Amino acid sequence: MSLTSEQAMNIARVLGEALPYIRRFAGKTVVVKYGGNAMTEPTLKSGFARDIALMKLVGINPVVVHGGGPQIGELLGRLGKESRFVGGMRVTDAETMDVVEMVLGGLVNKEIVNLINQHGGRAVGLSGKDGGLIRARKLPAGSGDAGEEVDLGFAGEVASIDPDLVRRLDEDDFIPVIAPIGVGDDGRSYNINADLVAGKMASVLGAEKLMLLTNTPGVLDKAGKLLTGLKPAQVQSLIDDGTISGGMLPKIRCALDAVASGVRAAHIVDGRVEHAVMLELFTDAGVGTLIRAA
Repeated sequence: MSLTSEQAMNIARVLGEALPYIRRFAGKTVVVKYGGNAMTEPTLKSGFARDIALMKLVGINPVVVHGGGPQIGELLGRLGKESRFVGGMRVTDAETMDVVEMVLGGLVNKEIVNLINQHGGRAVGLSGKDGGLIRARKLPAGSGDAGEEVDLGFAGEVASIDPDLVRRLDEDDFIPVIAPIGVGDDGRSYNINADLVAGKMASVLGAEKLMLLTNTPGVLDKAGKLLTGLKPAQVQSLIDDGTISGGMLPKIRCALDAVASGVRAAHIVDGRVEHAVMLELFTDAGVGTLIRAA
């Protein structure tokens, strides 16, 4: 394919603007939690895969941790099984856990790997069970709508992460794509929130950045204006005065935990924007909320 002079000039301009960022992040690890609309809309899926492949091409080490809640819910519905959530966590009985493993470790994971590979990357799909990557423990019971205690079944949290396998893949120029399933001391599989896995993964890898793709623009003030360049103390003030609430709280806490444990910056990124990862990484304005360590 031949380029017009205008197209060539545009490419040169974009590369020139991105070059300082490429130099800054070369050799660094960026953990990306992939979920929301970015996982379901074809154009966004293709753009995300291209972005991840490009990151590796220019010397950055992306690690993808993905969700798949809507896909799990859809398959459970087709099987005639109702999804139930307590405190934002899916109640995961043995039958539901089988569906979770099928969807996350199989269908969703392999689709992401295939898309990245189609765009020139060398992605490898992993479950947290592979190579003892993610050790899990059972979540305690939650409170139901009527205040009753509800056993969450095989819903878990991260007990520990062994990053050796991910580091080896990075060093061999592969792109790890991780399904958030862990194994407990009892040998059973546990379904873990993908944001939490991404945050812990960023911490143990000593990542430069953690990116959480969402279906919102980021953290908004009470007037609906996007906030960015926040320090942890500022974020805590926004939590205390109620500006940050509801579904944004778990992501914010994940981001705060990551920067407190050595990750240089956490980003809550609008995954509905095409090429959101590149825009957040390689531009000053970005497309989300940046939280820096104090």
